[in-house]
Amino acid sequence: MNALGRRMPCSSPTRRRSSAARRTTTHAVQRAGCLLCWSLAAGMATAATDLLLTPQGPWWGALWPLPWYLTGLSIPAWAILRIREKATQHPPDEDTLPGSWDQAA
Repeated sequence: MNALGRRMPCSSPTRRRSSAARRTTTHAVQRAGCLLCWSLAAGMATAATDLLLTPQGPWWGALWPLPWYLTGLSIPAWAILRIREKATQHPPDEDTLPGSWDQAA
């Protein structure tokens, strides 16, 4: 509450819910991004291992493409979550922008 006893716009309960939802979406995007990066790194490592060391185990033929499949699945998951995150972000109100932003550089 401010000095006049009125509620501030940022303290409304609806803002808290959208803020919590935004944090959840952001967290999911970060997790999907980490999964994408790590699966891509693992795919590159297994491809390099396959090229340089040529493992002969029967399990290797099934193991080395798994990170690439995971990468292929995590790309659309990350993209969809990122689009959803961007859609939930609201542009700032005109009255909250600093006055110096109105001037051209």
